[in-house]
Amino acid sequence: MDVVLLSRIQFALTIMFHYLFPPLTIGMGVVLVYLEGMYLRTREPIYETAARFWTSLFAVTFGVGVATGIVMEFEFGTNWAAYSRFVGDVFGSALAAEGIFAFFLESGFLSVLVFGWDKVSARFHFFATLMVALGSVFSSVWIIVANSWQQTPAGHHIVQMTRDGAPWAIGGARVMRAEVVDFWAVVFNPSTVDRLTHTLIGAMIMGSFFILSISAWYLLKGRHEEFARRSFSGALIFATVFSLAELLSGHSNARMVAREQPAKLAAMEGHFATGPADLHLFGLPDAAQKTVRLAPALPGGLGLLAFNDLQAKVIGLDAVPAQYQPPIGTTFQTFHAMVALGMFFIGVTLLASFLRLRGKLWGQRWLLWLFVFAVLGAVAANQLGWATAEVGRQPWTVTAPLVRDASNTPVLDAQGMLQYRAAEGLLTRASVSESVHPGEVVGSIVLFSIVYLLLGAVWLVVLDDKIRKGPAPAAAPPSRTEAGGLIASASGLAGHEQSLSDAKAESEPERG
Repeated sequence: MDVVLLSRIQFALTIMFHYLFPPLTIGMGVVLVYLEGMYLRTREPIYETAARFWTSLFAVTFGVGVATGIVMEFEFGTNWAAYSRFVGDVFGSALAAEGIFAFFLESGFLSVLVFGWDKVSARFHFFATLMVALGSVFSSVWIIVANSWQQTPAGHHIVQMTRDGAPWAIGGARVMRAEVVDFWAVVFNPSTVDRLTHTLIGAMIMGSFFILSISAWYLLKGRHEEFARRSFSGALIFATVFSLAELLSGHSNARMVAREQPAKLAAMEGHFATGPADLHLFGLPDAAQKTVRLAPALPGGLGLLAFNDLQAKVIGLDAVPAQYQPPIGTTFQTFHAMVALGMFFIGVTLLASFLRLRGKLWGQRWLLWLFVFAVLGAVAANQLGWATAEVGRQPWTVTAPLVRDASNTPVLDAQGMLQYRAAEGLLTRASVSESVHPGEVVGSIVLFSIVYLLLGAVWLVVLDDKIRKGPAPAAAPPSRTEAGGLIASASGLAGHEQSLSDAKAESEPERG
């Protein structure tokens, strides 16, 4: 058994399960801000009812997301120690920034968001909701910064690590380390802005479709119809806007990948021969025959997408040294499935928006059923996007820079091949811990699978229970925020005092 492959499977398992939750909380957080903002503007109780209900689902999802994210931190040390030594200085600064700028903001106001409904004023609760939503976004910023640096490293230099004053070597190989020399160059590395934008838009789509799904189910069952219509309408606005925005963001990302990671772009499109390139709608890449079978294509479409030129010369896989070629089949299929889902989101949200404006949406039961299940597509699209990004940069964990000319264009050698500055990157096979054994990784995969199945089942059961019960009528919040209300919210006691009082009153016998 190959310990590198097993460690990759283990990390893929844990991160893909974890990534079910952050996009939901990011997307739902923005919709919560909208619902509470509408309540403050209109003072219609239905908006507060909706906000309270979706906050309860947000809290459950947030908690599971935190629990599943912790595991990955340990894996960096247990399975990927060599990687951690190489990137520690860069990742340390990014994750420290996350703690300072995002984690404390998010966690500081979370208790007010969840427990403070009847203890603080509506305006202060809206402020807490806004801070939690911003904290979720800021947290993703620093994670994307760290990951984007792996894709397109910048703002660092490579140094020899020492031990006891002497050069450090393991198994005869020198131990190297990336150290930050320009923090802001690390933050704004060539892919950060494009990848952050694309990721956040994907999270907004997933959160919106989650709310659309549950709201559509209520409408189909004839339950909580006014609440469901308001929730569906608000989420539909976000889903439509962000589905269209994802198309523009995808175009910008394609241009960035063509410029910074030409090997990944070639694998994404099954582009084998350097030169003008077609844009495949779908197909089956055949590496042996260097072609894509069963593939309708737009002639020159890839050049137009990446360089705004139908005749543009696009670097193909024939220019990538064999040892540095990404897995073609997986990268191609995950990318095209993601794009197909993105086009589906645009079509279905535009159709629903048109019918809503015409006053005909709520009678289209087939479309509402489609929205009930469309959330699965949103989940899949987010997973497929990350799979494309991560598989497409293989065999690197930290991509080696390309040799470029003065105009930042990759330089091909005499054989027409891309030239990598390999000593400045880190290969995946060189990233695993030296002491980890295959049996240990297999055991952890089995245990993680069991724990995550149980955790996922608990999450689904709790969600199902809350959804079946539906939203409860909202009590009026206090007109102003008092110190006692803040303390009660922060300690998680909001609402409990009233519940205890009610229970006590019910237990006392009537007195005549």
